[in-house]
Amino acid sequence: MESLGSGDPQRIGVYRLLGRLGAGGMGQVYLARSERGRTVAVKLVRQELAEQEEFRNRFRQEVQAARRVGGAWTAPVLDADTDAEIPWVATGYVAGPALQQVVAHDHGALPERSVRILAAGLAHAVKDIHEAGLIHRDLKPSNVLVTIDGPRVIDFGIARALETVTDGGLTRTGALVGSPGFMAPEQVRGDRITPACDVFCLGSVLAYAATGALPFGTSNSGVHALMFRIAQEEPDLDDLPEGLQDLVRDCLRKQPGDRPTPAEILERTGAEDTLSDGGRTRDPWLPGALVAQLGRHAVQLLDSEDPDQGPAPAAPPVPPPPA
Repeated sequence: MESLGSGDPQRIGVYRLLGRLGAGGMGQVYLARSERGRTVAVKLVRQELAEQEEFRNRFRQEVQAARRVGGAWTAPVLDADTDAEIPWVATGYVAGPALQQVVAHDHGALPERSVRILAAGLAHAVKDIHEAGLIHRDLKPSNVLVTIDGPRVIDFGIARALETVTDGGLTRTGALVGSPGFMAPEQVRGDRITPACDVFCLGSVLAYAATGALPFGTSNSGVHALMFRIAQEEPDLDDLPEGLQDLVRDCLRKQPGDRPTPAEILERTGAEDTLSDGGRTRDPWLPGALVAQLGRHAVQLLDSEDPDQGPAPAAPPVPPPPA
């Protein structure tokens, strides 16, 4: 988390900002606390997007739909003001790093058991998102947060609002929304997007979590070459544990109808017994070193203070007892 800058607001709605969590295509994301003490993540839309009525209309629709998604395996939408001068949306804060950070910097590839439980949690999340009438469209390691209790998916549904500004106009078939390396063939080709798009992206996320590499390579040779491989070539799954290869390969089928459903993925992971209905893992699912890191992260969060209040005043000295 970064400290607030001179150009950052101190409050958004009823939320007092504590620091910067990051930025994306939509805008800046802040760590904040509500008046009742709940820690949240507040996403503030970029000024140039806020000035486009088409974007506002779609953003409003997607936020309303996202509110219907249960919060068991996702970061729930808690509050929003889509009519503000600069629109914003607040979600429950998930106290854990992104899968991208875990694999690329903190730990490396995860063991097979962890990836199986990751697959089950993501299948639950995607199933909940689809049942709310949404398609994530941008499921990738930076949108999957890792916690002691299991994975949590963020930014579901909101990516679709960016379609309205892809070419400066209304949504059109073929608008490119997604992240190279974690896009489905139909996204690359500009075909109609269906819920099966998220299943393909889920397969790419699992391959990355288990190997630290993308199944279709990187964009070092160019984004267009990467997209061609996604659309036309088979994934490289040689380094994937054998027990995961069939599941990931089926998720990465070129034709949407050939991919398993989220419910079928959950069944094939064999991890149902390790998950509770409330979105929790019953047994430890991460390596011990990573669990220790998550504990340190939680302690740092508890130590965060409101920036405009400063540290708490020292307690007055206690007078000595009478003789």
